Formats: sequence, C-alpha cells, structure tokens
Amino acid sequence: MRNRLHRTRMRMLYSVRGRATVIAVGVAAVVLSLCGILAVLLIRSFLEADTVDRAARSAREVSYTAVRAGAGNQLLSPPGGTNLVQIVGPRGEVLASSSALHGRPALTTARPVAPDIRIDQRVCPPYLKDCVRVAGFRIPGQESIALAAVIEPRALGGLGLPIVVGWVMVPLLVLIGAGTWWTIGLTFAPVEEIRRELSHITTNQLDLRVPVPETGGEVQRLAETINAGLERLETATARERRFISDASHDLRNPIAGLRTTLEIALDDPEPRPLIDAALRHTDRLNDIVVDLLELARLDARAPAPLSRVELDDLVRAETGFRSYRVPLTLELEPGVEVTANRLRLSRVLNNLLANAERHAAGQVMVTVRRDGSEAVLEVRDDGGGIPEADRERVFERFARLDESRARDPHGTGLGLPIAREIATMYGGTLTAEPNPRGARLVLRLPLAA
Repeated sequence: MRNRLHRTRMRMLYSVRGRATVIAVGVAAVVLSLCGILAVLLIRSFLEADTVDRAARSAREVSYTAVRAGAGNQLLSPPGGTNLVQIVGPRGEVLASSSALHGRPALTTARPVAPDIRIDQRVCPPYLKDCVRVAGFRIPGQESIALAAVIEPRALGGLGLPIVVGWVMVPLLVLIGAGTWWTIGLTFAPVEEIRRELSHITTNQLDLRVPVPETGGEVQRLAETINAGLERLETATARERRFISDASHDLRNPIAGLRTTLEIALDDPEPRPLIDAALRHTDRLNDIVVDLLELARLDARAPAPLSRVELDDLVRAETGFRSYRVPLTLELEPGVEVTANRLRLSRVLNNLLANAERHAAGQVMVTVRRDGSEAVLEVRDDGGGIPEADRERVFERFARLDESRARDPHGTGLGLPIAREIATMYGGTLTAEPNPRGARLVLRLPLAA
C-alpha cells in the first residue's frame, strides 16, 4: 500500500502528466482567485448601489407624501419601499415616523447643505440590529427633511460572500484538474503505447516497429522518427553482422592455410617453398587487417588533414610509382582541384586502378575532367564489365563476383567499399556506370572553392 501511494505521489509530482496538471490547476487557481475577488467587488458594489437607490426612492416618496398630505405622527411606509422612514424638524426633532421607528430618535442629525442636495450616510443606530444606509431630502417649502433607511445586506460586510465564492471555486478547480489529467492522458496514450513497444525491442527483434498514430501532430512525427531510426539501426546491425561473418570467413581461410603450411614445414627437409607459401598467407592476412582498420577509421570518421589536391597531378604521381600489367591511357584536364586528404584520395585511385587492372583485357583508361561544380575521375577497363544487377553489390563489404574470385582469389573484397566510404566522407559519390565494354567506375567530388 505504501509503495502504491509512493508511486502515485511520484507520478503526480514528476511525470509530465502530473506536472502539467499541477501547473494547470495552479494557473486556474490564480485566475479564478482574481475573478473571485472581482466578483466579490462587483457584487458588493451592486448591492451597495441598490441599497442607496432604494433608500433614496423611499425618502423621495416620503417627501412627496408630506407635501401632499402633511405629516402626522405616524408615517406609512412607501409601497415597495422601506419601513424605516422619519420626518425630522429643523431642530432635529422627529415629527413623524413609521411604526418601526416609533419613539426612536432621528436616524441622523445631518442636514442637506442645499435644497436639492441629498443626504447619503451609513449609520449603525444602537436600537437596530444592523447598520443601515440613510438617504434624506428636504421637503419642498419646509425646513423639515424626509429620511429613509434601508438595512445593508450582510454580503456587504464580513467574510460570508468571499467564503461562498471560494466554495464555488473549489469544484471548478477539481473539474479543471480532472479535465487536464484526462486530456493529457488521452494525448499521451500513443506515447505510452510507443514506450511499451520500445521496451519489447531487443537486438534480436530490430524488425519490430512502434505504432504510428494518425494524429498529424508531434506524436505521429515522433513515432515516424523512431521507426526510421529503428530501420537504420536494423540495416546497420545487419550490415555489421554480415561484415563480421564475412571477415571471420575471409580471415579463417588464410589462417588455416598458414597453419597447415607451417605444420608441413616442420617435417619437410626442404621448407623453403612452404615458407614462401606461409609468407603469402601472411601477406593476405595483413591486407585484410589493414583494410579492416581503414574501414574502422572511416566508419568512425577519424579526422585527417585536408588540402587542395589537383587530380591530374595526383594521377600522374600515383601511376608513375609502379608498372602495370596492361597499358594505362591518361586523359587529364589540368587544374581540377578538390579539397580532401591526399593520402586517402591516393588510396581511392589505387583501389580503382587495382580493380581495373585485375579485370582488363588489354587497356585501362583514367580520365580527369570538370562537370559543372564537380570534379570527375573515371577509371575504365576493357574487361568483362559489371552486370547491371551487381553495380551496387560490388560496393558491399567482402562482396566479390565470381569473375573477381577467379582472377584474384587472394583479394579482400574491401577495396571498392573503402573507396566509396572515402568519397562519401568528402561529399562525393562513387558509382559503377554503364560502359559499352568493360567496367566504368566514376568518382565525383565537389570542386575546391
């Protein structure tokens, strides 16, 4: 029971729903308090004005009656008026009064300062239970004055009226609080459903999605954003799992070959050929590890110093370092500059050249040119080409086509994925595009400012 009360209190004080309800009730209390104060003032003002008006009308009626019929010792109360009326002489003596004031002194000793000026006073005679509002007029043609008194409503004094208004505010605040709690709960119901669905999603259930309410508001956009994030996470996780699987497979082969070779070499009197084979396996392992480390750095977006690089100068420098199995044809437009890391661009070029040399029948062509606001570097070969269905697959990690495995069984399958990652890092693209004969790999980068 205590835990339940504690959870309820925490929910009221620290949840969005609870805080919003408390704030709404607090604001409503302030507004209703101001409205209550204004209502009390208005009611009191109205009652006071009504009391003064009734007293004045009664005094005017008494004055007219005295003029028409003369004043006797007994005055009749005006129809619809008060029963507290008097006619007071010039010296303050009571000349006539209603039965309620028979034998009582004058309600007030005040006199009008001019014939058309009304007496208007609040007095509390000891012979009356309540205070009264007194109005008086001088009787036309006489020195006497007609007085009429009206008992003040009790709402004009004390705390009765504020207490009543306060009790009216209490149910209003309860209604506002309940309405706010219910409305916010209804609004956040989809959020709670999204939370429940998210709590069930694990790394093994990334195909699940949260429900999207058709509200057209922030909650719908939140659900759509969560689903988009889950989809990206599922794609990334699937890619990483495939990457780990392929990497372990590609690492297992050279490790197994290296171990077998070394075991044979232990018993072979002429181990030199076996040592050469072990070195080849070691080189393949080293190539895979180097490519994996480079991919890890690219995935982490490890910074590298940037500089302005002329693509024609880069191509001449890189192609001049070593000889190639097939002739290279260069078509280089001068002055095509990009902003990037020179070493990483060199890696892109060498990966593209290695891929073209592996598949070329007799020639590789490298082209550098401008295309609008982009610098374009193309590497083409005259080999068998890339089937249209595989033009994106060749950029997947460890993906190798049958022809590539036949021509170079020791390749890592990471050259083109690394090249594309570098191109993307510098705001460019790397694609396999149609070519009449052979493969055509096109690198596009923004021109340097």
